[in-house]
Amino acid sequence: VQLVESGGALVEAGDSLRLSCAASGRTFTNYGLGWFRQSPGKEREFVAAITWNLGTPRYADSVKGRFAISRDKAKNMVYLQMNSLEPEDTAIYYCASAPGGSVSIATVTSWGQGTQVTVSS
Repeated sequence: VQLVESGGALVEAGDSLRLSCAASGRTFTNYGLGWFRQSPGKEREFVAAITWNLGTPRYADSVKGRFAISRDKAKNMVYLQMNSLEPEDTAIYYCASAPGGSVSIATVTSWGQGTQVTVSS
């Protein structure tokens, strides 16, 4: 499995940004794909995930209502639309995949290289 993120940038607080993840190397039937983030000195944390089959989303409380995850099965792409960005959202964002549909640190089997998102105040 290969996961390649793009879309990270330096933005101002209140701005919007969309991250993309190109997934390849297998079919993702019965998989879950998601986004995690890690900022300096902190552990990697869950942001959002989506089931490949039904497109059911799940979010961390910290981003609920501001972020939206989606997937395009025809293009094998996963997106993270981030609105109302805050300085606390500054981190490296990683795309991840997990067999079985449930995405967590414990279940992820493949990671992308990450894309930097910096939100200035």
